[in-house]
Amino acid sequence: MPRTPLCDLLGITHPILNVGFALPAGPELAAAVSNAGGLGVLGGTGQPTALVHERVRRTRELTGSPFGVNVILAERLNTPTPRAETIAAYLEDRVAALILFWGDPCPYVDTAHRAGAKVLLQVGSVDEARAGAAAGVDAIIAQGVEAGGHVKGTISLSTFLPAVVAAVAPLPVIASGGIADGRGLAAALVLGAQGVSMGTRFVASEEAWTPREYKERVVASDAGDTVYAADLYEVNWPGAPHRVLRNRLVREWEAAGRPGPGAKPAEGTVIGRVRRDDGTTVDIPRYAAAMPTAAFEGDIDLAALWAGESAALVHDIRPAGDIVREIAREADSYLAAPAMR
Repeated sequence: MPRTPLCDLLGITHPILNVGFALPAGPELAAAVSNAGGLGVLGGTGQPTALVHERVRRTRELTGSPFGVNVILAERLNTPTPRAETIAAYLEDRVAALILFWGDPCPYVDTAHRAGAKVLLQVGSVDEARAGAAAGVDAIIAQGVEAGGHVKGTISLSTFLPAVVAAVAPLPVIASGGIADGRGLAAALVLGAQGVSMGTRFVASEEAWTPREYKERVVASDAGDTVYAADLYEVNWPGAPHRVLRNRLVREWEAAGRPGPGAKPAEGTVIGRVRRDDGTTVDIPRYAAAMPTAAFEGDIDLAALWAGESAALVHDIRPAGDIVREIAREADSYLAAPAMR
């Protein structure tokens, strides 16, 4: 099985991480990935302390292996709880890794290290990778423009990844964007990465806390069914580019000429709601930068269906542990083939 120095750094067997895509990347998904030998990652942006402790507690009930948490630092992303408060709670609970994105890691690196956590920074440029290395992070995640969800990368991973590897060597680099199988892991390792972080493949896992229809749409989609847009889902996070599956909301926006904020079809309307554990509901507005959870009640054809071009490589909905193990086996076979030597 492919094993790299990243595995020793994180205490894992396979150099495979799931993306911590908000609430749908919950304890069940993180634990399944970790139990299979990868690094399971919880979505953690903007979560209140009580929810942090509950998610960590539940994850530890399901796995004794290391797991991490993902937090988006972007100042323009409105969240109910300050990021510093959320991060402090996860570090108090001694997660193994803190994955940061879209912001300056400097305020958190030393604190995370004192808490025993490794710090991984996802970047979209070589300059950002160099700045992260100078800040003392333990690994860099290089995101290509093929990725789904929030996309800071602007060029293809095959070009971007080797440039980042060269810029921050010997710091470990993890590849993200357009990877969903063992061939992708093998290719990333050949390009100098020490591991991969995959989102779209794990959206279509049994454990991802997303609507079944969303998962089925990922399976049914090709790369051309994804859309990259810089100002479509601007509610709560103005100006952030995203890649999503084309649904009715996207088609209506495209038919209107891809207008910007203030001119989009049916702006200000509610597309659904999420029912909380206490029985209350939260309305979800059209064009909200919010991934639908399994608690979403509404029209999924109007929701933000984060997905990358790797949807073309996703052909089924499977248990996350099986996904990790199969990708590791496939990568090993490709790396052992004569053409890869």
